[in-house]
Amino acid sequence: MQTAFGDTIFAVASGLGRTALTIVRVSGPEAGRYLSSLCGRLPVPRRATLSALRDEDGDVLDRALVLWFPGPGSYTGEDSCELHLHGGSAVLDGVARALTALGARPAEPGEFTRRAVTYGRMDLLEAEAVADLIDAETALQRHQALQQLGGALSAVYVGWAGRLLRLLAQQEALIDFPDDDLPPAVEAGLVSEIAALRDAFRDHLVEASRGERLRTGVVFAIAGAPNVGKSTLINALCQRDVAIVSPQAGTTRDVLEARVVIEGVPVTLLDTAGLRDSDDPVEAEGIRRARERMRLASLVIALQVSGHSDPLDLSHSGLPVLAVWTKADLTGSLVEDGLAISAHTGEGMDRLWAALGEATRRLAGVAASPVLTRERHRTALTRAVENLTASLDAPLPELRGEELRLAVLALGRITGAVGIEDVLDSIFGQFCIGK
Repeated sequence: MQTAFGDTIFAVASGLGRTALTIVRVSGPEAGRYLSSLCGRLPVPRRATLSALRDEDGDVLDRALVLWFPGPGSYTGEDSCELHLHGGSAVLDGVARALTALGARPAEPGEFTRRAVTYGRMDLLEAEAVADLIDAETALQRHQALQQLGGALSAVYVGWAGRLLRLLAQQEALIDFPDDDLPPAVEAGLVSEIAALRDAFRDHLVEASRGERLRTGVVFAIAGAPNVGKSTLINALCQRDVAIVSPQAGTTRDVLEARVVIEGVPVTLLDTAGLRDSDDPVEAEGIRRARERMRLASLVIALQVSGHSDPLDLSHSGLPVLAVWTKADLTGSLVEDGLAISAHTGEGMDRLWAALGEATRRLAGVAASPVLTRERHRTALTRAVENLTASLDAPLPELRGEELRLAVLALGRITGAVGIEDVLDSIFGQFCIGK
């Protein structure tokens, strides 16, 4: 088939190391010829075939299952094949050398999916969903990635782009026929539609943080004075010894991280240094880092002990805070505000888990409709909102039309319909090799 790329690439598409099987993917204009050279013949398309693979000297490299995918009906849209090899490193090395000798080259990260975008097999949103699906740690992340890979988010933006183009066409008509006595309702209707579309964009942006947080996870910082039970709590939440627990104040100097899953969302728990005034330069640096990480956290779990002063004073910080009273087995479980727990005996831990679950769902729960998942999407959509707002304020119809055109361009950058080249490298450079 005709191809936009002159070279043929190959890469391992399965995990490296000692495995039962290793899958090598090949794609490009010479994929069929290379496969025929290795197997002695070209297999039936899309049918797994057991074949002996031989190098240019005729030596058998492996007996493997091979699959042949003529373009455009392949993942990349060009001629492709897969070699399902035995997992030994000697087998892989031999096949890699044979492919290189034939003229193929190792693929760059994300190059297969980049070719799929080039040939229209998927748009940029769907391509990013491939990376999200590979990185998915939880069922909710998998659900969101599959929804985006299936085109649900693309459909939202394509629908909006269609509405924008219709509005632009109406505006151009008003410019082309200024002397015609058009009813005032035509102009009013156009302005109303622009405002409605802008509001839809704004609503979508409000939900944006949920999609981004579900994709990347949220961060909960455990903070408080020395010896309020921060390290004991993180050990209890993780059900393993993450931090050293000691009655000596200032044991935790640096910020410790641990990963848990709450309500299907990856949560990074931070055990921070005890907050107090300290002349010890090492402890003071730990306290500075603790406060810095708190400011970036999705939620601060503020620990206090009944009868002790609170050093946090987060009332004016703007940070989301969950107040937790610790050592309830020693001080009693009645507090005026917040949760009372004992990580030592387990008292109140079920209520704490429920509160953390509620916070996680609020921050990153799956939305009813598809939501954007990356800062790139947010930036482009924010720009489109600015263009639509400017179009409503434009003093001349020509200026309104220009702002509508700019909004179309901004929206098109999300799916790759326009301005694709300047974002391809940054997107696909984050992929793993072989995808």
